[in-house]
Amino acid sequence: MSDRKRIYLCLAHMSEAGLEQKYIKEAFDTNWVVPLGPNVNGFEKDLEDFVNLNVNANLNKRVVALSAGTAAVHLALIAAGVKAGDEVIVQSFTFCASSHPITYLGAKPVFVDSEKDSWNMDPELMEEAIKDRIAKTGKKPAAIIPVALYGMSYQIDRIMEIANRYDIPVIEDAAEGFGSRWNGQVLGTFGKSGVLSFNGNKMITTSGGGALITANEEEWREIMMYATQYRESYPYYQHEKIGFNYRMSNICAGIGRGQMTIVNDHIAHHKHVQALYEELLKDVPGIKVHGNPDSRYDSNFWLCTMTIDPEVHIKGQENAYKTIVTGAVGGAAGVIHAAESAHTDCEPNANVEALRIIMDQAQIEARPLWKPMHKQPVYKSAPAYVNGVSEALFKVGMCLPAGPYVTDDDVN
Repeated sequence: MSDRKRIYLCLAHMSEAGLEQKYIKEAFDTNWVVPLGPNVNGFEKDLEDFVNLNVNANLNKRVVALSAGTAAVHLALIAAGVKAGDEVIVQSFTFCASSHPITYLGAKPVFVDSEKDSWNMDPELMEEAIKDRIAKTGKKPAAIIPVALYGMSYQIDRIMEIANRYDIPVIEDAAEGFGSRWNGQVLGTFGKSGVLSFNGNKMITTSGGGALITANEEEWREIMMYATQYRESYPYYQHEKIGFNYRMSNICAGIGRGQMTIVNDHIAHHKHVQALYEELLKDVPGIKVHGNPDSRYDSNFWLCTMTIDPEVHIKGQENAYKTIVTGAVGGAAGVIHAAESAHTDCEPNANVEALRIIMDQAQIEARPLWKPMHKQPVYKSAPAYVNGVSEALFKVGMCLPAGPYVTDDDVN
């Protein structure tokens, strides 16, 4: 088994025509190897064409290509007027990039748990959190950040209805949901702004990078200023606000332009892999593949996910958590800081960890679900409105390979 090629969760995949290299070569040939340039402009135009193509709405969104999805969250918060001391409601069941930029601004995340169908932010619990924060602090939260976990849509119509009633801007974190739709409309186009990621393991990649979808031309110009050090229009550098060096490089954008020619192929492939998992595992006792809850949802299935019943016994699970991780796990960077114990107060069940180890030994990359942010030590003092859903899912859930290099034989 150890001789088998490793099956990765989602490995970057270039176009067969090699267009990524073509655009990169053009950048080198014309000496556009710095931030900004024709590839950046072209990539942004391609993204705008993609997100504005919707079934039920005529959209005119603008897009700013940035150095990372995290940078997009940061700038979206600034554009929403979030300041030090403010509170921002954010989904707890997510990667840390959804919440960390809140703390960059000196604001405080308020975590809201998930509902069972989509695994994303529970709208009713969200409204409870809004009411309680107003009662406790005397002011409403400054923004709301729902997250498209593993590509699955959040209940955006209900979230927007509540947010509009309280006049709170919504920042859609669609970093994992590029190309996912709700009722035919691309995620990231409903709220005040939308966040995309093009990290090396996303639906398309620019090596590293992200983008922010803005509502209109005025907001686009403001974001563009913040992303380029907020330099005023003088022949010398004058700054009237604090800006950031967040623009995407012309080299990375060249990769993105090539990737946009195959984005629909990638999305179709992920959906195909999801359908295979659903069919192959439908009769396996104790296993449930997470799919679209109903016809409103149209996930890109960036990663396919499943849950394992706690009563399922996996060979070797008695040895789970016997050693401390010292290397890369599930695509993570190398672990530098050695933990004192292999256990925490919130961790996947032993059978989930045992299966991860077995799959790793069989050259198959799998990983646990995201650990809820309200259970992360760094956020132990943050307000949290929980219902137990994300913690329960974290204990029994696992991510399965779904990327463009995953073949039907690999799934089998």
